[in-house]
Amino acid sequence: MKTVRVTAPKGPLETLDIEAPEPGEGRVRIKVEACGICHSDSLTVEGAWPGIAYPRTPGHEVAGTIEAAGPDSDPFKPGDRVAVGWHGGHCGRCDRCRRGDFITCRKLEITGIVYDGGYAQYMIAPIVALARIPEALSAAEAAPLVCAGVTTFNALRHSGARPGDLVAILGIGGLGHLGVQFANKMGFETVAIARGAEKEALARDLGAHHYIDSDATKAGAEVKKLGGARVVLATATSASAMASTIGGLGIDGLLLIVGAASDPLQVNSAMLIGGRQGVLAWPSGTCVDSEDTMHFAAMTGVRAMIEQVPLANAQAGYDRMMSGAARFRMVLTM
Repeated sequence: MKTVRVTAPKGPLETLDIEAPEPGEGRVRIKVEACGICHSDSLTVEGAWPGIAYPRTPGHEVAGTIEAAGPDSDPFKPGDRVAVGWHGGHCGRCDRCRRGDFITCRKLEITGIVYDGGYAQYMIAPIVALARIPEALSAAEAAPLVCAGVTTFNALRHSGARPGDLVAILGIGGLGHLGVQFANKMGFETVAIARGAEKEALARDLGAHHYIDSDATKAGAEVKKLGGARVVLATATSASAMASTIGGLGIDGLLLIVGAASDPLQVNSAMLIGGRQGVLAWPSGTCVDSEDTMHFAAMTGVRAMIEQVPLANAQAGYDRMMSGAARFRMVLTM
């Protein structure tokens, strides 16, 4: 099989021919059909994840078909269409797992970091990480939904917002363009916040009821004029942009962070106290959360906007993603 690997931190992506691996107990071999290229793959490429072992194949937005199953792999079998996301397995024994909080497992297995991911023709995955793909979704459509999709969908559905509430999406990129669609389909009065007037048409096509150009106005003040947001879903990776929206929160409003910013977030605690407001961050989700995300997307027509490149061009696809030029998710196809 062909696989794309990183052999050392900050190394290039190298295409190699290796033996296809055999699945062990409770694991399956997936014939990969599509794998999204996510910014978090840079943790593998750059060696930014503590303790990562090389060589390593990146990729945690995997969609394909089970080709072989090891012992004790029920209820999955060869021929099943499955996806694997960031959550690549859990120990089932730590205090968090014992409470059913598998995504925060102390020994969380992350696909493409702890074990080889989907930049390959085949990969091995544990059955506890498998999400079934609805027939209505192609592999290329499903792949981004088990990372960017589940992150935004899961955050919104656990945010406390109810249909009819004002919900703002900060940023219209790989996460945000899905967040706007999910917010609209969940019945929220949806506000899109982005830089530049030229993004308004896209935001409205995605389902935004209101558009705020953060270059031309103060985003928080404009959201406040609309009545104050129950939730601001922060998908942009700028702490200052996040902080600028806090003034737009309504009573009991929540700044919900899913975009990882490298700079510190500064907040006015007195303002938060006065409005009973809060700041919360949300990780992605488990395999069942991914199944829920894909089912909801298939049912409502939510789709990621993708650019497809063949596995042989993985380096070019990765570079395009890192440059910020992708509109909006890069997907490798086999």
